[in-house]
Amino acid sequence: MTDAIQYEIGPDQIVTLTLDMPGQQANTMNETYRLAMAETLARLQADKDSIVGVIIRSAKKTFFAGGDLNELIQVDKARAGWFYQMTLDLKAQLRALETFGKPVVAAINGAALGGGWELCLACHQRIALDEKHVRLGLPEVTLGLLPGGGGTVRLVRMLGLEKALPLLMEGRTLSAQQALRAGLVDQVASDADDLLVKARDWILANPAPSKAWDQPGFQIPGGTPSQPKVAQMLAIAPSILRSKTQGCYPAPEKILAAAVEGAQVDFHTAEKIEARYFTELTTGQIAKNMIGTWFQLNELNAGDSRPKAPPVYHMRKVGILGAGMMGGGIAYVTALAGVDVVLKDVNLAAAQKGKDYSVRLLDKQVASGRLQPEQRDAILGRIKTTGRDSDLEGCDLIIEAVFEDRALKAQVSAAAEQVVVPYAVIASNTSTLPITGLATAVSRQERFVGMHFFSPVDKMRLVEIVKGARTNDMTLARAFDFVQQINKTPIVVNDARGFFTSRVFATFTNEGIAMLGEGISAAMIETEARKAGMPVGPLAVSDEVSLSLMSHIRQQARKDLAEQGETVKEHPATAVIDLLLNEYKRAGKAAGGGFYDYPEGAPKRLWPELKIRFETPEAQIAGQEIRDRLLFIQAIETVRCVEEGVLRSTADANIGSIYGIGFPAWTGGALQFINQYGLKDFIARAHDLAEHYGERFEPPALLLDKALNGDLF
Repeated sequence: MTDAIQYEIGPDQIVTLTLDMPGQQANTMNETYRLAMAETLARLQADKDSIVGVIIRSAKKTFFAGGDLNELIQVDKARAGWFYQMTLDLKAQLRALETFGKPVVAAINGAALGGGWELCLACHQRIALDEKHVRLGLPEVTLGLLPGGGGTVRLVRMLGLEKALPLLMEGRTLSAQQALRAGLVDQVASDADDLLVKARDWILANPAPSKAWDQPGFQIPGGTPSQPKVAQMLAIAPSILRSKTQGCYPAPEKILAAAVEGAQVDFHTAEKIEARYFTELTTGQIAKNMIGTWFQLNELNAGDSRPKAPPVYHMRKVGILGAGMMGGGIAYVTALAGVDVVLKDVNLAAAQKGKDYSVRLLDKQVASGRLQPEQRDAILGRIKTTGRDSDLEGCDLIIEAVFEDRALKAQVSAAAEQVVVPYAVIASNTSTLPITGLATAVSRQERFVGMHFFSPVDKMRLVEIVKGARTNDMTLARAFDFVQQINKTPIVVNDARGFFTSRVFATFTNEGIAMLGEGISAAMIETEARKAGMPVGPLAVSDEVSLSLMSHIRQQARKDLAEQGETVKEHPATAVIDLLLNEYKRAGKAAGGGFYDYPEGAPKRLWPELKIRFETPEAQIAGQEIRDRLLFIQAIETVRCVEEGVLRSTADANIGSIYGIGFPAWTGGALQFINQYGLKDFIARAHDLAEHYGERFEPPALLLDKALNGDLF
């Protein structure tokens, strides 16, 4: 018998199956598991007459992590037949537990996700440890997949289509208490001993359980798709779904199809339907892209970009200079992580306005029941507001978050350095200004680093850490540790104007604005950007950033480069931005209007004058052409960042592009977009775009070299 599933018969004739995959931190549904489960089922069948029930538990901190992604990412279309049959065999194992004739209880001591949760759903009773680390659910959709172990079949039969579909299509995970309220968990336990006691008690009280769907006359809660109320809901579901996915993500569509089709047939047939859709998604490129993202995200969170030598350091007191939107957001996430914050602005009143941002966010959580009032008060108690530099005394990290003005940043950083502890890290939240230049404002330049947060800080999970020319490893490591301390994902890049994210993001906005200047329909530009998978169109996001700030950054760059004897190559977008700013007096959303109007109490709408002043019938191009221009220009600039040494790893590039810029997740990131497109095909298309729209689309030398050598990023 393999050690993967330990088999123990207790004196009460209850079998305990302990999941403990050898050589793995977590249990996964790989070949080792499948073979072990086959052996276990055979032994259970042999012992059936002498046992009274089965408890399934885990020796790991987690209960069961789900499918083995290393295995899934390798399944190509040539192995589709084998994979489909393997999936059916796996379902048959779970079904054998479900129809064993003896009570089977899942004693859930940790996270049960994906295939792990499907194993729990096949049990007759689910008892979960009531602790914070226990998360339950089917997040497969976030990897471009659907539940392949009967998840769509069982969840629909337990909850009905209306309640099951959001859980399946959004990949929500639930706490033990949330799962209890939803009817997905039957009991919660206070500790490991209580977990097993309750499992044994239930087995003894229920000697011959069977699932509802295995009983005569079973009906799906809420009804089948043929019933009017359900049919009405399903009639609009595809269009709502398409508006969210823009057709870029097949997994939610396949989940909807599997759930609806499966609800109209018997259990066995429903499992076959699910297996077919699962095989189709697993062998497709989008799932491979998204699984690759998951691996790279884990690499970064595991510290691949962190200098290895310095020990892990946790900040105790953080000073934030500037209590605007960014400073207020950084203060909130820092205090939320249990770290003391000093929020400084020009005076106490201005600093308090920044703290009010935290008050509003926390009050919402209290109102919704997600937070207790005393918890809110404790978090707010960690944020001290001030207008005095002296209150920064004792800070081991300073984050400057003032306006993008070099002189102002220098002034506040130098003043703060005078009062903080000698070993303090001083960071700038600049989005564009080179860190090496900003570092000259302080005496200990080796302690200076870029720490670029994204707006809104409380929602955006990425922080771009920028290593200046003099930044030492200790500083870089402490910046990395702090980002993880506040539960964000760090990427590390080398210094350059605009670093990586702002530089690439600018190509997206500029390309959209340039297209407007060419006479292309503004509505078309915005629509096709969303259809490509970008979260928002380039004109809309330019309004959010503000055209005045974009112009200020360009002028600052022009001035800095002139001092170095260099000139800025003007982009076709520049003339359009200047026109809106100087002639039409439309600076963006904050100023009341830019490319969009923002009527009070109504949704934003494109400024009607755009059509009159810019659009020409002969300038219109195909939607695919627009999508290619927007995605290719970002991917090409990302390669330039690799070529110039700004980017230090492929993982930093892909994760940074998705979570920092909003590059479509279906691509797996900007570099993976090139990989999956095919380097030679990408180069050919880039040449074509360069011929029509300018040399900015010319493929960099690094890209040409990789294609020549048959390499990938």
